[in-house]
Amino acid sequence: MNYVQTNQAPAAIGPYSQGIIAGNMFYSSGQIPLTKEGTLASGGIKEQTHQVFQNLKAVLEAAGASLETVVKATVFIKNMDEFADLNEVYGEYFSAHKPARSCVEVARLPKDVLVEIEVIALIK
Repeated sequence: MNYVQTNQAPAAIGPYSQGIIAGNMFYSSGQIPLTKEGTLASGGIKEQTHQVFQNLKAVLEAAGASLETVVKATVFIKNMDEFADLNEVYGEYFSAHKPARSCVEVARLPKDVLVEIEVIALIK
């Protein structure tokens, strides 16, 4: 197994890695809307979701994968009333390619963000 680390996404804020490669699969840690410098992205659910996708793209690239090789995404959202806005942004990144997905509302996320997404992808 290999750990993935890139300075193009925020560093892990606990005892975990940005992701791990096992065989030909990449498993990301949940990405929250922190910039690569570690500051919280401003704005609401749409802006935060865009930042999450920038982070996902960075760790996927570091792993030798991409959004096009994602097979499963898990979305954690703080308020399901914002699902339509989240889904609008999500669809900008997954339009032709549509991986399997779960989306659950949670009571609280790290740093009180509005969204967190983790993915599983094939290595190219």
